[in-house]
Amino acid sequence: MHELSLVASVFEVLEDEARKHCARRVSRVVLRVGVMSGAVPELLESAFESYKQGTLAATAKLDIVAVPVRLRCPDCGGEAVREDTDFSCAACGSRRVEIVEGRDLVVGTIDLET
Repeated sequence: MHELSLVASVFEVLEDEARKHCARRVSRVVLRVGVMSGAVPELLESAFESYKQGTLAATAKLDIVAVPVRLRCPDCGGEAVREDTDFSCAACGSRRVEIVEGRDLVVGTIDLET
């Protein structure tokens, strides 16, 4: 389960931010999870619940925001969010698109108590 290693990395970020701000506790974490990130939200939640025990985030709530795939077309400059597997430009039909969002897992927000 690679979600546990992902959550371990998230906790490195949480600990760094808590230290920077002299926080006593992390109360909420928002993860932005791309639909193509390979991470399973339910497994992230489970890993987070297990990992947080005995940490500054022991009582933290985890919110997961699904980030859809957003494509940009270098041919016409168009951008579109795709919810299907058709990775072509919605405007001109070109297949030379780049994925600009939807593959990453990002710590979006951390609520700290100081």
